[in-house]
Amino acid sequence: MESLPTTTTTSKSERRWRSKPLQTSKPSILMAFFSCLAWLYVAGRLWQDAENRMLLTSLLKKNSDQRPKVLTVEDKLMVLGCKDLERRIVEAEMDLTLAKSQGYLNNRVQKSGSSGKKLLAVIGVYTGFGSRLKRNVFRGSWMPKGDALRKLEERGVVIRFVIGRSANRGDSLDRNIDEENRTAKDFLILVLAKSILEGHEEAQEELPKKAKFFFSTAVQIWDAEFYVKVDDNIDLDLEVLIGLLDRSRGQDGAYIGCMKSGDVVVEEGKPWYEPDWWKFGDGKSYFRHAAGSAIVLSKNLAQYININSASLKTYAHDDISVGSWMMGIQATYKDDNRFCCSGINQDKVCSLA
Repeated sequence: MESLPTTTTTSKSERRWRSKPLQTSKPSILMAFFSCLAWLYVAGRLWQDAENRMLLTSLLKKNSDQRPKVLTVEDKLMVLGCKDLERRIVEAEMDLTLAKSQGYLNNRVQKSGSSGKKLLAVIGVYTGFGSRLKRNVFRGSWMPKGDALRKLEERGVVIRFVIGRSANRGDSLDRNIDEENRTAKDFLILVLAKSILEGHEEAQEELPKKAKFFFSTAVQIWDAEFYVKVDDNIDLDLEVLIGLLDRSRGQDGAYIGCMKSGDVVVEEGKPWYEPDWWKFGDGKSYFRHAAGSAIVLSKNLAQYININSASLKTYAHDDISVGSWMMGIQATYKDDNRFCCSGINQDKVCSLA
């Protein structure tokens, strides 16, 4: 009986000891609960941000795939809001092309002097700075000079030596040509083709471009049936040439000369090397073209060159270049062996000088 109080006292103390931890753990439970909520909130935000980044990345990739790598001129005009300006530019270019094709080129267009009669031919003889002796030989043989040259123009035939300018504009080379021209008055100096460039630079590597400058400049200055390019290593029989061209009047699209083709030289350093040889196919053969010694174009073909000079491709040789320009239009090829200057035909237009 005396031990009962002891037992009761002990059980009460055990209950107090067990209940005390329960009272002290409530703040910890609350902290844990709020920590879980915060963790869930942060994890949710991170997951949402990652999903948004993935969505934006996919949209950017899709847009970049659909967007052109390089903006075209049309796209830039659309961005700038200049579609109306573009339309007006196109209309102006069309009007300019039409005006050129109808002969409204510039104030230098002539009508064969005071008579207003259309010329038969303009003959351009290629020459260079170091060829004065050769020019004097021509002036004393097949090419008229002085009053005889003026009388030939009255018959409808203009002859000019064709030359460009020195790379060092205004140097002694240019001054010598100007002085010679003041005396002989038989030069066509290629500084008039302002629709193309300031002028032709006289150099061996620029020779293929000389044809563009000659035909473009000549058709702007003189109104003629034909325009004839001639090398300076041949002699012309003017009467035979004049008779041939006179019988060919009114033939639009006439491309006349000694037609030929041949192998393309692909080895660099060899004569007649063609840097663009790979453009002529596996056969490496030139297309049909008039040999470079003498080339005749009708007026509309010369006008075509003048209008499209800025975009016409030139090759290593001027006769190949002219032939390539004729391939894209309706030119009438006239193969005349009288223009084969090295041949032995009767009544030849030309012969090797």
